[in-house]
Amino acid sequence: MEYTVQKLGKIAGISTRTLRYYDEIDLLKPARINSSGYRLYGQQEVDRLQQILFYRELGVSLDEIKRVLSEPGFDSLSALRRHRESLLCRKQQLELLLNNVEKTIQSKEGVDRMNDDEKFEGFKQKLVGENEEKYGEEIREKYGNDAVDRSNHKLKNMTRQQYEEVERLSTAVNEALREAFAEGDPAGKTAQNACELHKQWLCYYWDSYSKEAHMGLAEMYVNDERFQAYYDKIVPGCAVFLRDAIRIYTLR
Repeated sequence: MEYTVQKLGKIAGISTRTLRYYDEIDLLKPARINSSGYRLYGQQEVDRLQQILFYRELGVSLDEIKRVLSEPGFDSLSALRRHRESLLCRKQQLELLLNNVEKTIQSKEGVDRMNDDEKFEGFKQKLVGENEEKYGEEIREKYGNDAVDRSNHKLKNMTRQQYEEVERLSTAVNEALREAFAEGDPAGKTAQNACELHKQWLCYYWDSYSKEAHMGLAEMYVNDERFQAYYDKIVPGCAVFLRDAIRIYTLR
């Protein structure tokens, strides 16, 4: 069965403008264009669109989706299984957050008492889930499933005080990086202090710390566009600057 732009947009719940844009950027081309000039989409294109929408729902950029779907070894079944795991993880996050909200309401109403650690359970699970969705595949490939699972377990079992310290350190790292970048010296005192704060932040996630692993992560910040985009939001070029500073820090 073939679909026009209008029909495919209707069953997929997206606009015809979106489909035309996907065609323009070579993300989803029609199977053919008929003699009247209408774009026509077949089953293969429908399946590809489903994959695109799954990835979009998980927050993946169009450029990254195009890269993934265009890889010669792309396996749609494996991708669907990964989507399922990501969605199940998100479902668990939402259920924990909903449970957290319900308990908070009951506590406010005097029905039940909620301890301080319980107030942060949903947020810790959400953080684990977001990290898995964004970076899980790359980190697991680099460090192994056991190391990542231990890190997730450590994060889930943080106390309220530890969770708050992680949040404080994250902010402190970014502020120190912004100041160090303005100074322009990755070997300078401010940049090296940022690296020390970054190490302290990592130790709340990692089962054990090593300079080699720290340097490897810094290289990933530059080589993976998603990590690079995160640090470059602080200030453009910050990911490379942090990598250079950590290289100096770990060689001392």
